[in-house]
Amino acid sequence: EQLVESGGGLVQAGDSLRLSCVASGLTFSSSAAGWFRQATGKEREFVAAIPWNGGTTNYAGSVKGRFTISRDNVRNTVYLQMNSLKPEDTAVYYCAAQFLGSGVGSPTSYGYWGQGTLVTVSS
Repeated sequence: EQLVESGGGLVQAGDSLRLSCVASGLTFSSSAAGWFRQATGKEREFVAAIPWNGGTTNYAGSVKGRFTISRDNVRNTVYLQMNSLKPEDTAVYYCAAQFLGSGVGSPTSYGYWGQGTLVTVSS
């Protein structure tokens, strides 16, 4: 049972990246999934969430209009397309699955986490 993120890297401000998170060994297609991030010295914060059926998505205000979350339940994968990246987007990005209830923006609402992928945006 694991989530594995990929796609992070070093980019310049204004560039784009697409993160992927592949789930294995857990019931992925019937649960909401989310992306969170944690910058050095800061708490983990919500980025985006998507319901099991890919319906209405949720975004943090700081990324709305720039980031897009999507999922492919056949491939057990959730994506985060990040456009117009800013230096303040620099963080380790984590995907989360197995929604347990309560708010989709709360880290405690998810039962499984990936190991994280580092995104660094230079100015």
